[in-house]
Amino acid sequence: MSEILVAMKEISKSFGKVRALDNVNLTLKRGEVHSLLGENGAGKSSLMNILAGIYTPDQGEIQIKEKKVALNSPKDAIDLGVGMIHQHFKLVDVLTAKENIVAGFEKDVFLKGAELSKKIKDTSIKYGLEIDPDKKIYEMSVAEKQRVEILKVLYRGADILILDEPTAVLTPQETEKLFKIIRNMTKLGCAVVIITHKLNEVMEISDVITVLRKGKDIGSVKKSDTDTMELTKMMVGKAVDLSIERPPKGTQKEILKVVNLTALKSDKTEALKRLNFSMFSGEILGVAGIAGSGQRELCEALAGLYPITEGDIIYEGESLLGKNPREIIRMGISMSFVPEDRLGMGLVASMNIVDNILLKEYQKQEGFLITRKPSKEKAEKIVEKLNISTPSTDAHPVKMLSGGNIQKVLLGREIESNPHVIITAYPTRGLDIGSSYLIYDLLNQQKKQDTAVLYVGEDLDVLMELCDRILVMCNGEITGIVEAKDADREKIGLMMSGAHKEEVI
Repeated sequence: MSEILVAMKEISKSFGKVRALDNVNLTLKRGEVHSLLGENGAGKSSLMNILAGIYTPDQGEIQIKEKKVALNSPKDAIDLGVGMIHQHFKLVDVLTAKENIVAGFEKDVFLKGAELSKKIKDTSIKYGLEIDPDKKIYEMSVAEKQRVEILKVLYRGADILILDEPTAVLTPQETEKLFKIIRNMTKLGCAVVIITHKLNEVMEISDVITVLRKGKDIGSVKKSDTDTMELTKMMVGKAVDLSIERPPKGTQKEILKVVNLTALKSDKTEALKRLNFSMFSGEILGVAGIAGSGQRELCEALAGLYPITEGDIIYEGESLLGKNPREIIRMGISMSFVPEDRLGMGLVASMNIVDNILLKEYQKQEGFLITRKPSKEKAEKIVEKLNISTPSTDAHPVKMLSGGNIQKVLLGREIESNPHVIITAYPTRGLDIGSSYLIYDLLNQQKKQDTAVLYVGEDLDVLMELCDRILVMCNGEITGIVEAKDADREKIGLMMSGAHKEEVI
């Protein structure tokens, strides 16, 4: 019988009127990888933030190593051996790995640099973490930064580790390395909790899986006793078909041609480096890459929102260079852009659905007076078609809606304009499974209507199933464009990290 390291009993937590956790139980044993699975908003992060001392529960009991404890701060948690590695790393870029690891912790102030490096190196070797203690954080890859975060909590004596969406920013190769490190940690007696929504990774790394749904724990199962279909049913409450349709390509007419596209960041370094590719009608072109590889700048440049320093964007023979979105519309080009920043760039948070649709439509109206009637009709149609949960289309600001409903409003508005080109950046980020599959269906419908679609995504499995071709980016460059149906996951991973390049024809 494995030793129980953590027992969380009847944990409840509310934020205002929202009950984030409702009598949740969780047991962690030494030497096990325990996946916490659930859709966005299910309560996974809230539960682990309580274990990490970031939140305090409204009710319930926490036992660590068979002692009842009160966790009032992250320091209380780390003193009891609990360390959390957040999705967004908490490191100081200008310091070295060594300085980040000991900052605010190392009690022996007389420990010399070389001794400290050796101490950290020994810990890293023990757990299979490859780290150069004297390397600056800003010089590191995302995977290296993550290893520093893990080493930071291990160095402080943690044997209960919580990893929040740890593979979200990793290539397949880096994910495999991380899983190896996690297995090493459990062999050495740690308990590791992974917060995730990726079913294939859950089935690869877990020993035990606990599923949360709408703040309640639906149950814990051994990996050997379950499969992805059962887990999906537990997450959603009903069986869901997890296959993504890929309809045949359309007319394949070249709609948009990007030639030597170059753009600079605010610090004058290159955000995009001489990109060359084409978008075709009736095709979904996927964009893969580690976060921050130039995906956002590419989408905004195509939509006329990011300044281009060199090269051209040609739409059916006409240059869009230097044109803003209004000028693009005046050219008779219907282009839809679904940005990653839904409420900052996509919709006006304080406006209702009707007014947000009117913003897209009013330029088409003639005369001095603007009528809301067509936008109101369109809003009602979108709400019904996409099953948007809202009390009204014109009485409540969109910021009052859930993330999934906000995304449906934005995508619905853009699709209703019957565009020739759709540019979508992470359109399913933060959405539940049902809403995600609805959006894949909507994009496929646009493909069937011969629209050219650019889909920027972070889930490689979805990109390989949904898209026709995948354009891979690394540090602002295209490292290759591959046919999705023949794509090799490992090869795409190497292209994402820049270790492999293919000539773009």
